[in-house]
Amino acid sequence: MARRTVETPAAKVHEQLLAKLNRHRTLSPADSAALSRLEPRVQNFSRKADIVRQGDNPDTAVFVVEGMLGRYHTLAGGDRQYLSFHIAGDLPDIQSLFLTSMDHSLCAMDRAKIALLPHEQLIEIMRRRPTICFAFWRLTLADAAIFRQAITNLGSRPAVARLAHFFCEQTVRARQNEVADGMSCDLPLSQEELGQAMGLSVVSVNRTMQLLRRQGFVEFRGQRLTIKNWGKLAAVGGFDPSYLYDAE
Repeated sequence: MARRTVETPAAKVHEQLLAKLNRHRTLSPADSAALSRLEPRVQNFSRKADIVRQGDNPDTAVFVVEGMLGRYHTLAGGDRQYLSFHIAGDLPDIQSLFLTSMDHSLCAMDRAKIALLPHEQLIEIMRRRPTICFAFWRLTLADAAIFRQAITNLGSRPAVARLAHFFCEQTVRARQNEVADGMSCDLPLSQEELGQAMGLSVVSVNRTMQLLRRQGFVEFRGQRLTIKNWGKLAAVGGFDPSYLYDAE
């Protein structure tokens, strides 16, 4: 079975959620207390298991506790276009609060733990605590900025710059969410999945990865990405972290 409910203290979810929102809006003790009354349902998902499917009408929002999730479209021929990736501390589908149905799917890229936050409880908190509402709103705007960069990446950058930019972005986001070890972070993606995100063939991904390795910019082993030369990698990718807003 792809998923199972687990007994995990809600306190960990509340702590991670509070840390995420505080980076976008300083919350008061009363705001924190309101968030602590959320009743998350924590579940584990195996690699490639769908959490939300295109066309679903969910009544919960997803919060990533551990692992990585991928947001994707399914094409007519069955192939996937990955739209974004989400790590511990992210809220990949808070917009589901206001959509009648999901226009994309969300799956686990590796073994992942998530917390499902009831829409009804979130809406009630937002009505009563406007500062929390503003923090969630800013999260959606930050997501939109990442999407805009992804469009530029796919449409205007050559393969080596495309992959370099993506690696820079994932590293900065992992550092922001405090799930990186220096300039190293988990990246549980196959070359096929990187191609489905970057609009590249597996052959192109492989060649580009080899080039970045030979130049001493990155190391990618055992689903672990390590940046060896940040300045040169960022220059190749044309990476400016300002669009991530809470970047270091």
